[in-house]
Amino acid sequence: MTKSFMKITAAVSLGLLSSLSFTCQAADSTINAEIAARFAKCDVNHDGKLTQEEAKGCMPRIYDHFAYLDSGNKGYLTVAQIQAAAR
Repeated sequence: MTKSFMKITAAVSLGLLSSLSFTCQAADSTINAEIAARFAKCDVNHDGKLTQEEAKGCMPRIYDHFAYLDSGNKGYLTVAQIQAAAR
């Protein structure tokens, strides 16, 4: 392989990686927005904390894994905790 071919291949690879990174960031952004919207709907007392009872009928997967996600045993989850778990 020639040096110029290797440079072209490297440039194309970097371009593909950067577009893949942008696509993943866009997907994360969309998922985070969806989680925030669902969280706002489920947080019936609007205190920024989702209890297991609030999650029960509204976010069933969160409800099913609540004890695991609430690693500090605080009795609630924040939207940031749920978004981090989704990643």
